[in-house]
Amino acid sequence: MTKRTERDSIGTLSVPSGAYFGVHTARAIENFPITGVTLSHFPEFIAALCQVKLAACRANRELGALESERAEFIEQACRVIITGAHHDSFVVDMIQGGAGTSTNMNANEVIANLAAELAGRDKGVYDFIHPNDHVNCSQSTNDVYPTAIRLAVLAKAEGLIREQRALLGSFAAKARAFADIHKVGRTQLQDAVPMTVGREFASYAAALTEEISRLEDLSKILRVVNLGGTAIGTSINAPDGYAELSVKYLSEISGHDLRSASDLIDASSDMGALVSYSGLLRRVAIKVSKICNDLRLLSSGPRAGLGEIVLPAVQAGSSIMPGKVNPVIPEVVSQVAYQVVGNDLTITMAAEAGQLQLNAMEPVIAYNLLESIRILENALRTLRVRCVDGITVDRDRCAALLAGSLVLVTALVPTLGYETSATVAKDAQKNGRTVEDIVVERGLMTRNDFRETISRSLAHL
Repeated sequence: MTKRTERDSIGTLSVPSGAYFGVHTARAIENFPITGVTLSHFPEFIAALCQVKLAACRANRELGALESERAEFIEQACRVIITGAHHDSFVVDMIQGGAGTSTNMNANEVIANLAAELAGRDKGVYDFIHPNDHVNCSQSTNDVYPTAIRLAVLAKAEGLIREQRALLGSFAAKARAFADIHKVGRTQLQDAVPMTVGREFASYAAALTEEISRLEDLSKILRVVNLGGTAIGTSINAPDGYAELSVKYLSEISGHDLRSASDLIDASSDMGALVSYSGLLRRVAIKVSKICNDLRLLSSGPRAGLGEIVLPAVQAGSSIMPGKVNPVIPEVVSQVAYQVVGNDLTITMAAEAGQLQLNAMEPVIAYNLLESIRILENALRTLRVRCVDGITVDRDRCAALLAGSLVLVTALVPTLGYETSATVAKDAQKNGRTVEDIVVERGLMTRNDFRETISRSLAHL
């Protein structure tokens, strides 16, 4: 591989001659061999970085900080990358020291070299378009990076919300399909009162409905950015009016109604919005995992468990037990939930670690937040397509469990009273008989009266 030599304040370093990145990125590759997960794993993040650079370029040109010819080639380069090209040149590890400086420099160098190429010049020669002087004009990592994180989260959240809506729709469809099937409702894993399978699945849809609304509401605080604050929020090295103008252009480019933070110094170090969003992802994950636990219990068996619902068989369940099928989809979704919870703890600790005018731990916040959205979106899609859409109900099993249970005695309380109903339940349990037989045998109700009472009670479910 042929090399070119580039220089920075530390010295010289060889870079592959065809690379769009430069010396600062090459040093970051050497310094941060941490996760193996590079910026290119999150295309929304790369697009967000280049949207910020494009907005800055337009503001700088309008304010006279960047001449038109250079600005035009920088704009062209940004637009090319935003469409998805050259993402493989964003090679820095997501977790890095320096509060995101290596990420910002990776973007600056790729844009500068691509712009040079578009202008008919050689890569690695920065006399016409320099990564710092021109691409990074009026900017700092400390306003570019956190702004890009927020834009990337907003972009990725759109896919997550779509998957939540789709899963909600799947549960709602099952609720309608199962509306006439009566079953035993349970509390603390004990038989409680009658309900319908439809109401059970409707409750899962309701849980997701609430979280979608919260995600949409919380996205508003992510639209507050510190772009234009430069190093610590004082706007040093930025021309007058730059902050407002760059945010205006970024709103147009991104399609999000962004606004500048009221205090740019505070906004340069405050991670509160990202912590709040991560906490909401944790809520979603916990709720979905609870639903998956229910699906596993309700499908347990198939002969020696509850066995009320049947999950789609997607793979063989054992290397030793022939014919065994496991609830692997709910299992993997719960594991994703545990990962999201762990990511949230990491984000919380990293946010707490901010010091003075900057939080140097932003890279691990960005990585874990974007990763939580990614795996949660994939998990919701997998749960819907590979599990919920194919769920069926064993009607006979539900009817048999209901008829043989003690839960019907609750419907007798208005007629027989709590104490009498309790003795009926205890007698039925002790002797292995049905509630109906005990009630009729004791002369408390006729068989027809009992069945009419139960029927009226079930009709309200």
